[in-house]
Amino acid sequence: MSRSKALQYYVLIRLLLAPLMLWTITTVVFLLLRATPGDPVDAILGPRAPAAAKEALRSQLGLDGSLVQQYLDYMGDLLQFDLGTSLTSRGQSVWEIIWDYFPATVELGVFSLLVALAIGVSVGAMSASRPNTIWDTVGRLFGIITYSVPAFWAGMVFQLVFAVQLGWFPLGTRFPVSMTPPLQLTGLYTLDSLLTANIGQFLTALYYLCLPCLTLGLLLSGIFERIVRVNLRQTLQADYVEAARARGIPEKRILIAHALKNALIPVITVLGLTLAALLGGAILTEVTFSWPGLANRLYEAITLRDYPTVQGIVVFFAGIVAIASIGIDILNAYVDPRIRY
Repeated sequence: MSRSKALQYYVLIRLLLAPLMLWTITTVVFLLLRATPGDPVDAILGPRAPAAAKEALRSQLGLDGSLVQQYLDYMGDLLQFDLGTSLTSRGQSVWEIIWDYFPATVELGVFSLLVALAIGVSVGAMSASRPNTIWDTVGRLFGIITYSVPAFWAGMVFQLVFAVQLGWFPLGTRFPVSMTPPLQLTGLYTLDSLLTANIGQFLTALYYLCLPCLTLGLLLSGIFERIVRVNLRQTLQADYVEAARARGIPEKRILIAHALKNALIPVITVLGLTLAALLGGAILTEVTFSWPGLANRLYEAITLRDYPTVQGIVVFFAGIVAIASIGIDILNAYVDPRIRY
């Protein structure tokens, strides 16, 4: 089988398995939500509400049926791409919630990933190019520490130091309430301000992004540092690198133009895996920084036992991870001709 045919077969299998993965995640979340203590009716009306009012609301929300009937109803709606209606947002559909809150999460995730790549690749390259030195030791410690530190703890420390004590960054918002936010074109404040040619709004949005992005990006950078360090050290010992040195090519040019380029190939694969970690870290970061994103909205829905919102957001995130993983695999196969499926 040719490489192109094998790749097409692999992608087809992944596309067929993606719905199975989404169904499994949806079923697990559905069962776990109903197995946890708490009643959404009590969260809406309060535990002291009359029993008749509770039963009426439970019937209105479709929670009076059996577990099997609720599951079949939900899966039937999901097959029609209907994620349901929020129990706590006054009839707002889950798709509307995603549309309102997801741009803030995208903005946080994209800038955090850029920070993680910049720091991780730089530290990894510095460590690999100076083996068995103090720089190598610092790089390895950096990778271990940033990979193991909890996101919520780092977020609280960063807020205490850089926002409260030093006053360098703002707290708990995406844009100052005293200023008019950018015109809603895409929902991304940085992009919308650029599209409307408002540099002031762009700089303000970037300023409010700095602290949460630096926190999340710094913690994710350890993943890239470790990957770049290991692969770059192996690449620097390759035969073509030794040949380049024998021809008198400067070490800096060998590192940047030859070795680092090939060492970054595994980073493409790691990007797909990092996306799942990014979404998980975004939940803790958004809650810690009160960032008005979809991950923070998911946390609120969990505390309120808002079943449709939790299920819809989780399925939406799972779909993103599945699509990104398939895309990364295809991109990686085209970038690295050595890969076989």
